Amino acid sequence: MRRWYLPLTVFGFASLAVLVLTRRGRQALRWLAENFENAPGTLFQWNESAQRELERLRTAVDQVADSLETAR
Repeated sequence: MRRWYLPLTVFGFASLAVLVLTRRGRQALRWLAENFENAPGTLFQWNESAQRELERLRTAVDQVADSLETAR
């Protein structure tokens, strides 16, 4: 693994340089900074929908299990 430290470090610095030195990279960083405030709200909404979907699936599985038990 040690032989990979230098190439990975160079690759990481080159990636950061591309972000900082190119126009598109600066636009991406600007967009990220502008939309960073919205991230917690968006993640919270996604989490709530995922929880509702999991609850719906759990209910469906419970119904299938109940119907299989009564079929015995």
